[in-house]
Amino acid sequence: MSLDELYREIILDHYKNPRNRGRIENPSATAGAYNPLCGDEVDIYLTVADDRITDIRFEGRGCSISQSSASMLTEAVKNRTLAEAEALADEVRGMLLGERDPGPDLGDLEALQGVRKFPVRIKCAILSWNTLKDALASYRAGVGRGEVKVVTD
Repeated sequence: MSLDELYREIILDHYKNPRNRGRIENPSATAGAYNPLCGDEVDIYLTVADDRITDIRFEGRGCSISQSSASMLTEAVKNRTLAEAEALADEVRGMLLGERDPGPDLGDLEALQGVRKFPVRIKCAILSWNTLKDALASYRAGVGRGEVKVVTD
């Protein structure tokens, strides 16, 4: 099996069997984003305790890339500190934008680097990571619910 086939298999598995899909009642913070150009939507719900993400869930609809990325995100940041989650979001975004090579500890997230071959799909993969950053900013600002952003560029 080639590396590209393995990456496709990981992405399809997360799309068909999403992890942490759903809402959290009384979340510490939420944020949402919508891309009208492709129709991808994602909402992120966080529970934070002692500066750590103790629970994270997502809802959304869209292509396999956007929904798989959200599923992988939830697995990757659960039980991390807020700073660790933000650093991971920056690392994944940098990888997707071709600004850096993936780090050695990305696990399944490394599968997303294949998206770089299709520039039009990069926004699909980054949508949930940007939304996570918005949710973290809302939490830090004490807002709770971030605005739903409409992504057009």
